[in-house]
Amino acid sequence: MTEATKQAESVGAAAAAAQPRREPPPRDALRASRRRESVWALGFLGPQLIGLLVFMIGPLIFALYLSFTNWTGFGERTWAGFGNYAFIFTDPQIAVSARNTVWLTVLQVPGLLLSGFIAAFFLQKAGRMTGVYRVLFFAPQVTSWVAIAAIWLWLFNPEISPINNALAGVGIVGPDWLQDPNTVILSFALVGVWQGIGYQVVMFMAGLANVPRALIEAADIDGANGWQKLRSVTLPILSPTILFLSITSIIASFQIFDIVYVMLDTTAPSGSRTIVYEIVQIGFRQFAYGKASAIAVCLFLSLLILTGLQLLAQRRWVYYAE
Repeated sequence: MTEATKQAESVGAAAAAAQPRREPPPRDALRASRRRESVWALGFLGPQLIGLLVFMIGPLIFALYLSFTNWTGFGERTWAGFGNYAFIFTDPQIAVSARNTVWLTVLQVPGLLLSGFIAAFFLQKAGRMTGVYRVLFFAPQVTSWVAIAAIWLWLFNPEISPINNALAGVGIVGPDWLQDPNTVILSFALVGVWQGIGYQVVMFMAGLANVPRALIEAADIDGANGWQKLRSVTLPILSPTILFLSITSIIASFQIFDIVYVMLDTTAPSGSRTIVYEIVQIGFRQFAYGKASAIAVCLFLSLLILTGLQLLAQRRWVYYAE
């Protein structure tokens, strides 16, 4: 070690010794700082928490209470116990509406996911027209259900339906879409896919934009074809997006009401009713708020369990890139 090096080290040690040692702040000061941070956090979160309590948690607790009572919206409430829940599992129309809702979900959710992914996959190759096509796909998403119903009522009208005319051109007799119990749920599913595909396209395009280009190039070097790259690279990267869209689509499908009410009003036949339609009919037409609340609670629990099962199953097929 040279003399200059020793001298520099001694100067550095002397400077370090000359600096005052920083004592850690006392515990009282730390507690006061954390308390101030908590107060600021509650101040910013307060409006949202109040809204959550007033408009979500409060009504949920009140609906749970109403489900054990008989109440017409006026006068006193009488205790019904589990009578309203017994009504749910014994009424034949509730069973039909629940079956219709499940069948609608089975038809609509895979149709939405598949059509949204295919459209997004090809839109990425549209070049400068991508933005235009994206707007066209998303337009039904922001269109009111009244306008959508007017369009599809014309398309489903058996007398003037262009769909039936096209089927007649190939020798197929078109059905009465909204009155035939075999096709009415399919009709609602078609409308739901057409109306909701825009949101799916936007989400899938965002997911496809996040697929690392390096992985695609590595697959090309390994000699993978288009299908192999889609199955082994693109879909695993998109699995979180698919999970999110499947959960939200199932929840929305179980809660469908608008299209049934706008197309068929309050006289929807038995084979076209959904579970939320039954809640509205029983609650706001028959004024049986206890029974309607019991159906709503069962619907909430069903969606909660179904969502929980999907989140548990994600460990087997959802890939999260680090």
